[in-house]
Amino acid sequence: MSKNSVSPAEFFGSERQEAYLALIACPGAEEIAEAVDKHLVGWAKEAGIDKDTFIIPCDCPRFQSGDAKGLVKKSTRGHDVYIVVDPGNYSLTYNLFGHENHMSPDDHFANLKRIIQAVAGRAHRVSVIMPSLYGGRQHRRVSRESLDCACALQELQAMGVANIITFDAHDPRLMNAVPLLSFDNVMPTHEVLTTLLAHMPDLNFDKDHFMVVSPDEGAMSRNMYYSSVLGCNLGMFYKRRDYSVIVNGRNPIVAHEYLGDSVEGKTVFIADDIIASGESMLEVARELKKRGAKRIITNATFPLFTSGVKKFDEAVAEGVLDAVLGTNMTYRKPELLERDWYFDVDCSLHTAYYVAAINHDMPFSSLYAPTAKTKDMLQNR
Repeated sequence: MSKNSVSPAEFFGSERQEAYLALIACPGAEEIAEAVDKHLVGWAKEAGIDKDTFIIPCDCPRFQSGDAKGLVKKSTRGHDVYIVVDPGNYSLTYNLFGHENHMSPDDHFANLKRIIQAVAGRAHRVSVIMPSLYGGRQHRRVSRESLDCACALQELQAMGVANIITFDAHDPRLMNAVPLLSFDNVMPTHEVLTTLLAHMPDLNFDKDHFMVVSPDEGAMSRNMYYSSVLGCNLGMFYKRRDYSVIVNGRNPIVAHEYLGDSVEGKTVFIADDIIASGESMLEVARELKKRGAKRIITNATFPLFTSGVKKFDEAVAEGVLDAVLGTNMTYRKPELLERDWYFDVDCSLHTAYYVAAINHDMPFSSLYAPTAKTKDMLQNR
């Protein structure tokens, strides 16, 4: 916490509190909500408020036909409600005419809307915590294409949602679709660096030993931040694609071209928002190894690993990759969490600060200053 910050416990239950706080976890988002709730309960108890949990249980049961409904099991009248949803949690299933279906992002977004309907007209205010934006990868229109995320955000605004909290949006310009809606795009950079140093305390961030490399032009802003805070050089790859064909919903990458200083003998850090199949990230790591990089550390806010972890196991065994960091803001495969090369980054405290700030109508910076905390951490190593 920065010198100008205050403790959330100082104003929990104070006159600044807009309304009683309540968390609701859509099916599949229980882990995130429980982690955030733990911090909120701790602050409340510091303030002398006897509270075991802020979570209000809910369910989205289905009829035999596959239709569903949202059910909130306690009153939310007059509450400041925060609904948590994880569109990327594919581990949940439901039965449809005798077939077991895995829930898709579409199903999770539909459940979110059901829960909003269930509290509509009763809650004082409704906010949505959606770490991974629904439809976030379909963020722009190239030709005759849909604009899924923009339409989804407008739909939530029309339903009366007052605030949206997301993490590392694939394209933060999506907030332009809802210019009158409070939209917070949280960057977990401080938590990532804290976790990295906890596992690799010997890292030297000076320019002769460490370098940040962006895997593509779209990830430049987040990698520029890391290089600026760490005081090291920045390089980047750009992707040459074949725009004449579409494979798995995108134009395939023909080659990765590198721009930047030499990486020879250096530890290289690569940050992106998503690891899906991971093929692009591994290709970048191999290209860096060819150029003499000593160690390679990758980071993705959402470690989806849609094709499993085998290729990463092989890359680590070959010496191509040293570590992967990912946040707990989405579902992670159990086998991923078991890997010794994977470092899980806890962002629940950061999220809880946002909830506390919004609930008390306070500027987030008065509670939490991640850049200042990062600089203090690096100076005091």
